[in-house]
This record gives sequence, C-alpha cells and structure tokens, in this order.
Amino acid sequence: MSEVEVTEQNAEPRIKQIGTLHTPYKRLKEVPYQSSLSRSEVGSEVVCEIEVFEEYAGGLKDIEGFSHLFVLYWLHKSKGYSLLVRTPWDSELHGLFTTRSPNRPNPIGISVVRLLGRGREGKRGREGKQRENLLRVSGIDAVDGTPLVDLKPFVPAFDEKGEQEVRVGWLERIGWLESRIKK
Repeated sequence: MSEVEVTEQNAEPRIKQIGTLHTPYKRLKEVPYQSSLSRSEVGSEVVCEIEVFEEYAGGLKDIEGFSHLFVLYWLHKSKGYSLLVRTPWDSELHGLFTTRSPNRPNPIGISVVRLLGRGREGKRGREGKQRENLLRVSGIDAVDGTPLVDLKPFVPAFDEKGEQEVRVGWLERIGWLESRIKK
C-alpha cells in the first residue's frame, strides 16, 4: 500500500476551502490595503493565525522549514466587480486585472506571509497536545474568518525575478512605489 494518498480531481474548476484565516481585522475597513502594510499602529508586526482543517493538516508536514508562504484565500466579502476600477492611490480608472482590487470575477486573495511558528502558543487542544493544524504568521491582509484555499512555500529561487526587468505599469507613472521600495 502506498504512503501517498492521491485524490481524484474534476476537470471543472472548483475551489475547496481548506481552512480559515484568523485576524484582528473584524471589519473590511480595518484590513490593510496590501499585506506588506499590515503592521499595527506602533509599527510592530500583526500576528495572525491560519487554521488548516484537520483533514488537510497532514499537508503541513515540513512547513516549519520555510520562512515565508504564499497564502491564497477566498475574498468572501467581495461584492461584484467592474472591469474598470479606481484604486486608493490614483484617481484614474485602470483595468481590473492591473489592480489588486478584491472585487473580481474570482475573488481570490494572495499574500506572502512570514511563518512565525506552528501550533498555538500557550494553548493546547483537548488532549493537551499542540494544535499542529495552526500556523502563526505575519503579513495577512484579510478580514477575520476568511476562507483559506491554498498554501504554497515561497522559494526565492523560483519566485523572485532577480536581474530580470520587472515593470509595475501605471504604479510607476504615479510614483507610488518609489517611497515604499526598500533599496
């Protein structure tokens, strides 16, 4: 018998919730515009918790070896969408797919987070064991209770573009990034 369990997938696109994001942001207006802006008023990192449902917890094996993760989540508070949108940083209309607006045909959010640890500090489950399906992270820009749809490791050799020329479209024109890029 194989140690790897393979589950059958349909060709039709479907997304399955695999967990829940627990954040201090109870209302949409409290959520930072971008995950890199998710710091408390005093400038410290905001610590959030990712709860992976027990039936998917086996997929967290070896996750402690990664410092950062991609977190994909369903923006369940999203209300419709428009193909042209205004952002908080520019008064001009831009194509939806050139923005990070949460209101999209498929409202999928993505954050790169820093993994701080696994299990809940100071608390244990019913049997007195650490809850190994919980991840403590910083850098989430989502409202409390947001459905988790996937986790992937951030691997600089795969995910950073290095020497390649990276352009950021209309954000270059308005100069918004210049003061925010760490050089």
